[in-house]
Amino acid sequence: MSSHTTQVTEPMVVDAQGLSKNYGKFQALDNASFTIPFGRIYGVIGANGAGKTTLLNAILGLVPFKGEVSVLGKNPAKGRDELMKDVCFIADVATLPRWMKVNQLLDYVEGVHPKFSRQTTMGFLARTKIPLNKRIKALSKGMVTQLHLAIVMGIDAKLLVLDEPTLGLDILFRKAFYRDLLEEYFDQGRTIIVTTHQVEEIEHILTDVMFIRDGRIVLDSPVDVLSERFVELVVDSRHVEAARALGPIQERVLLGKNVFIYDGVDRAALKPLGELRRLALADIFVAKMSGEKA
Repeated sequence: MSSHTTQVTEPMVVDAQGLSKNYGKFQALDNASFTIPFGRIYGVIGANGAGKTTLLNAILGLVPFKGEVSVLGKNPAKGRDELMKDVCFIADVATLPRWMKVNQLLDYVEGVHPKFSRQTTMGFLARTKIPLNKRIKALSKGMVTQLHLAIVMGIDAKLLVLDEPTLGLDILFRKAFYRDLLEEYFDQGRTIIVTTHQVEEIEHILTDVMFIRDGRIVLDSPVDVLSERFVELVVDSRHVEAARALGPIQERVLLGKNVFIYDGVDRAALKPLGELRRLALADIFVAKMSGEKA
């Protein structure tokens, strides 16, 4: 008799293989494959038209596509109703019923979503200036977005998908939102996927990052290994050719010095040539995208 037991592993939150999507001649996704495990905060970063929203829509079963996707062990196209009990989604345009009053909206969500905590949402709303007795159409754009976020953060979902969630909000609220997301919403049983253009604002909350360009994934990595993989080298004119020979992904001149960025090059080879500097996520993104363009 065999003495070993079979270990049951939890499915990936998202397992996507060979995702492709065309809109006429425009290729929005180009053979994108990736997996997202539980308990991670994934940043999907790319320029306008890079394919970020199409990627999210494929995961959520909102668009037909070529390839295979499993979300929480389910096919999002066939089992979307069941899946959405465990998934929350905010698009960049808040689509709340404008004729409802705020407290009527809370009544409605409480009635239709079994995992909604009105108490939690009220806690978030208490930090805003949103009047509960006003109609949604009377609220400012920022207030509508705040309301949407407060409702979603009151829902106990396994997967939270945020597509440019703080668009149109001032910097104070954006910072407060990401702080609340990290301190009060996120835990190891939840996974968050977020797209944004404000890379610097979310860098500190991300566990993983995905760069997307022209529908292709050009980087998919845990954030904590990026500082080992990417480095900036500042050299004077004597070492320019030697630095260039080591294959930088980006080169520029800054205040009379030549600056090179490398991906995966041995630092022992770089150190004698000049000063090594750590890169912020936004700098890595720009360097990686310019390298892809070249």
